[in-house]
Amino acid sequence: MDVRVGDIVARKSYKCDLLFRVIDFKDGDNGEKLVVLFGEDVRLVADAPSQDLVKIDAREKERRQMQELEKLNNSLHLFRQDYHLIRQKNEYQASGGYSHNQEFFQIPGRVLHIDGDPLYLKKCLSLYEKIGIPVHGIHCNEKEMAEKVGDLIDQYRPDILVITGHDAYSKTKGKKSELKAYRHSKHFANTVRQARKKVPHLDQLVIFAGACQSHFESLIRAGANFASSPSRVNIHALDPVYIVAKISFTPFVERINVWDVLRNTLTGDKGLGGIETKGVLRTGMPYRRHED
Repeated sequence: MDVRVGDIVARKSYKCDLLFRVIDFKDGDNGEKLVVLFGEDVRLVADAPSQDLVKIDAREKERRQMQELEKLNNSLHLFRQDYHLIRQKNEYQASGGYSHNQEFFQIPGRVLHIDGDPLYLKKCLSLYEKIGIPVHGIHCNEKEMAEKVGDLIDQYRPDILVITGHDAYSKTKGKKSELKAYRHSKHFANTVRQARKKVPHLDQLVIFAGACQSHFESLIRAGANFASSPSRVNIHALDPVYIVAKISFTPFVERINVWDVLRNTLTGDKGLGGIETKGVLRTGMPYRRHED
């Protein structure tokens, strides 16, 4: 089949379960021409022969996009319910149990999101904006993240760092326990280590790292608070945002239950995991409105 860069395709050998963008072509080990694919909604990079691919027409793409939007809206609805409860609790505490009626303000955690995919980054930034999280987004090739992360931390001074992009496990390169069998996990782990040289304390800089099928254990050992993928499954492109949202809007005096973070994501605990971590939200008062 004749495919071009930018085409939306699916793999026949996987029953067309996921949509991919064609981003490049390369020669396989046996001289076969392979098509390099990036997942449309999952953070997966894959190779496939062109004869295994089927082009997705506009109607089928729209149908799948509607299914995807329904999932996203459901997760966003659950998050907003959580946030409403958190805000009510903060209001009660800030007002001394409603003993006075001073208005208060909140400062959610600042996010630095470094992403290997510019289209995923754009989707994430749109969701951060909907939720109301202050964020700086940087597109950076996975292989270059480790050398750049230190200067970016100095420049933006984030409370939360997201390190993500594309990844994949290849059984032809080794066992699931071996870091060498993963496309970008080693780069994510190196980036986490460089970030921890800048900010060693796990609660002063909260880090999410990883993508589809990433080597979860190496990312946690490197210093990430949350990472993918414990069961080596695909994660959704927007899952890092839901994790960050929970951290950003949880008060710094409270510890986050890991399951509370994972339950509103689109992937759940098979694709995402982490360690006990403090929130980063700070509440202040009084809040005053000034009119010109």
